[in-house]
Amino acid sequence: MSQPVPPNQPQQPYDAHPGGGNPFAGQQPGRPDVPTGNPFAGQQPGQPGVPFGGAPFAPPAPARNNIGLGLAAAVVATLVAAGIYGGILGATKHEISYAAVGVGAIVGFAAGKVGGRNPALPAISAVLALIGVYFGQLLGEAIFISKQLPLSVSEIFFDHFSDLNKVWKEDADALTFVFIVIAGVVAFSAARKASD
Repeated sequence: MSQPVPPNQPQQPYDAHPGGGNPFAGQQPGRPDVPTGNPFAGQQPGQPGVPFGGAPFAPPAPARNNIGLGLAAAVVATLVAAGIYGGILGATKHEISYAAVGVGAIVGFAAGKVGGRNPALPAISAVLALIGVYFGQLLGEAIFISKQLPLSVSEIFFDHFSDLNKVWKEDADALTFVFIVIAGVVAFSAARKASD
């Protein structure tokens, strides 16, 4: 238990001499001729010459909302993702669902990250992902056919596109269209999440 302090106890004076005790005692804040130990003492916030301009934090970055840049990023991502997807299909001759999901994720992420919160970008990303998976599957067919015929992939893809499309339609089954739809859904979702 603590000892009670008797009332009217005389206070002990604080030694304010420079040789002992507190070296800053007796200084008045805000007087420029007397150092306080604080290099910014006496300055008003926002005063010129004050580090950080008196503001404790930088203002938040403005919200991105650039549909043009988002669209450009989505188109580039679609071309790259379709090329990778087509290469995988051409090398394996198997449809891989994760690769179609990857196309959608890449397209949606690029559009949302670069374009921001524009409400049209998720829908545009979904459409571009559908196109990317379709062209990726065509490219995969062209790669596979080029291994069997004395034609290059570019000749098959550009010079014989209608024949390539017929072959794709013959090979397409319900799973092919499921992959295309999944890519669109993933792109829509990825664009919305990346814009946050």
